[in-house]
Amino acid sequence: MFNSIINSNLQVKSFSICIITSIILGFVVALLHMKTTKSNKNFITTLVILPVLVTVVILLVNGNLGTSVAVVGAFSLVRFRSIPGNSKEILDVFFAMAIGLAVGTGYIAFAVIFTLITSLISYILYKTNFGEDQTKDRILKIAIPEDLDYEEAFDDIFKKYLDSVSLRQSKTINMGSMFELTYIVNLKTDIKEKELIDSIRVRNGNLKVSLTHEFDNRESL
Repeated sequence: MFNSIINSNLQVKSFSICIITSIILGFVVALLHMKTTKSNKNFITTLVILPVLVTVVILLVNGNLGTSVAVVGAFSLVRFRSIPGNSKEILDVFFAMAIGLAVGTGYIAFAVIFTLITSLISYILYKTNFGEDQTKDRILKIAIPEDLDYEEAFDDIFKKYLDSVSLRQSKTINMGSMFELTYIVNLKTDIKEKELIDSIRVRNGNLKVSLTHEFDNRESL
């Protein structure tokens, strides 16, 4: 079923089939990325064109020992010459390159089935809560004046709104004129985040307060 359509001498018909297939599957990857992740137009364009470029490279070296060198070189070029992205963006880049590799070696049916199955799995995982953080842990960052004794300054507020709290980091900011405290906190049930933040702002003189999910700071690669 998954037999290569590429002969030792590349024909115009075979070349056209490979290029058209790469473009179509590239659009599939781009549409999937648009549905599941926020991204800019340049990255979407990259996902469409990348399978075509990889296909052309593989077609040009098909049947030679240089194939492996070309593939490794292409992967290295994209990984190390592009700006850092989050894990989903990097995954879709490798997805697009895998499609180009499969089409470039002539396995059209395999490339189509692989793209459809992988896209379906990715979309299902996106629509479900699989892999989502099931805890209530948050990262709480509080800016305070340097003359405020932070060790007990917020104890009553934390007791009222939090089930647990752990100070992870304290550092000076603004040329040493302020401290920034970083806590790992777990909010009590039915507590509104705004109420917690407003209470802290009253205590710290309305300086900066942020409350974020812990995993938001770990998703980039």
